[in-house]
Amino acid sequence: MTTPSDPGHKPAPAIIQALRDWRTHAGFWLRAAVGLGLLNGLLLIGQAWLLAAVAAAVVFEQAVLAEVMPQLWAMLSIFLLRAVLAWAGEQAAFHAAIQVKLALRTRLYRHIQALGPVWLGQQRSGELVNTLSDGVEALEAYYARYLPAMSLMALVPLAMLAFVFPFDWLSALILLVTAPLIPLFMILIGKGAEKRSQQQWRQLARMSAHFLDVIQGLTTLKLFNASRREAGLIARLSDDYRQGTMSVLRVAFLSSFALEFFSTVSIAMVAVLIGFRLFWGEMDFRYGFFILLLAPEYYLPLRNLGTQYHARMEAIGAAERMVEILAQAPEQETGIQTLPRHQDTATATIDATAAAEQLPVIQLRDLHYTYPGQRPALNGLNLDIHPGEMLAIVGPSGAGKSTLFNLLLGFLVPRHGQILIGNLPLSAMQAEHWRTRLAWLPQKVTLFPGTVADNIRLGQAATPDAIREAARLAQAHEFISALPQAYDTPVGEAGHGLSGGQIRRLGLARAFLRNASLVLLDEAGASLDRDSEARIEAALQTLRRRCTLILIAHRLQTAQHADRIAVMEQGRISATGTHAELLAGSALYRQLVAAGGDMP
Repeated sequence: MTTPSDPGHKPAPAIIQALRDWRTHAGFWLRAAVGLGLLNGLLLIGQAWLLAAVAAAVVFEQAVLAEVMPQLWAMLSIFLLRAVLAWAGEQAAFHAAIQVKLALRTRLYRHIQALGPVWLGQQRSGELVNTLSDGVEALEAYYARYLPAMSLMALVPLAMLAFVFPFDWLSALILLVTAPLIPLFMILIGKGAEKRSQQQWRQLARMSAHFLDVIQGLTTLKLFNASRREAGLIARLSDDYRQGTMSVLRVAFLSSFALEFFSTVSIAMVAVLIGFRLFWGEMDFRYGFFILLLAPEYYLPLRNLGTQYHARMEAIGAAERMVEILAQAPEQETGIQTLPRHQDTATATIDATAAAEQLPVIQLRDLHYTYPGQRPALNGLNLDIHPGEMLAIVGPSGAGKSTLFNLLLGFLVPRHGQILIGNLPLSAMQAEHWRTRLAWLPQKVTLFPGTVADNIRLGQAATPDAIREAARLAQAHEFISALPQAYDTPVGEAGHGLSGGQIRRLGLARAFLRNASLVLLDEAGASLDRDSEARIEAALQTLRRRCTLILIAHRLQTAQHADRIAVMEQGRISATGTHAELLAGSALYRQLVAAGGDMP
């Protein structure tokens, strides 16, 4: 797996290139925004010409109102049309940014999903949430404001020069020479602000991650009387972020001052030269007034770009972490072969059909896996998992039990060796197809905001009857029926309002509903009261008759009920057999039993 690069050394060209590549998601809308802005600029030129013509006719030709009325109506029409075009351009730019945000957020979610829970478990949740929410939102101004402004900066001034040059080449030359000074100083000043902006986003990500960690561990902090200390630390982090934000704003204000200064001086130069030539009679008033009206508008796109340049800096800072995430290569391999499809729960109720009959023997051959910078987690593991059996995995902490589960789930790929499903290597199978045959029940079942039925369904297309039958098999129907709205009862985040045993029975109901061929379970009965433990044990006895069941057993009672027990030690299977056989032949198993019945 690719190792994340240091954020402080991420090459800026890679981030800028990514921002350019993501621009393709804007599609037609970004081009429409630029086109509408250019049309608005052309109408502005016509408006200035009409105004200059009216002023010249009234002042020097003593024209009456009736004579200039057609030009005034034309100016009013142009003014109203420009207002409509400005509104349409804003809408088009907004839709362009929306398209980019939707596409990028979807891509990030799918990529994180492909990276799997192993990678996700190594990240700080607060930082990821900040990237996926505020980070993506920070790109809106870049695509809705900065990119259209950058295109119009070149198109609109060039269009104005094309009209000014035939009337007064000297003024056109001044405009042409002074215009590059504005983007030049914008770039020079912006470089420092860009670096500070990237530092601000990294600091915001760290602060978000720390704050979320503190919120999640607030109970523990209260128990150890450490909440005041953490509050002081958050206050210091917030003050550092405030000072950093002010430093970015100081540079941004300096950039705005430079832009306004150079544009004002340039307009003054044009005005002075035109004024002298009008005084000496070397220029017609209509042309001079027309150029004077266009001069501020000529620099306006350049000033707008400078105003929106902070959006570019903010986007670069926000995109830095996104580029790092997308640069991570998913560890699982994607094959092309599939196993026979099993029964679809969307159209069938759950019956006594044994899904395990459709899953051949699983052969683990010489599996090796080492996490980056750590000792080997698996070191030559060999094991056969037979169809329809209940296999308990036991062993001390760090023996490699969780790593073995992650390999079977396809979240990790072995560094050496292979997993065979029958005679078909797991690496040759489609990852998504393989996972449709699996159900995974971690020790801590995750529930999501929604109804009880939604949490059992978990994205599957299932009938209400199938959901109720799954709950009944999982020993959960009774307590669900007693809830205020039964299966339509809302469940809070993390299962607030439900006991630990009820939450785990909902997790078991997911496995029954999935009708999986292989179920991986991490000790469902640990840390529960006797009644909940008995109900879960009864549900497991029902589940084991329907699939191949592999469980990490932390309790001796659970291991004793298994058809076979595999003892893991230092990344290998040191012994397999029944409880009685291992008591007679495995010293490590005897030590685990002697520890009091609860295994690490």
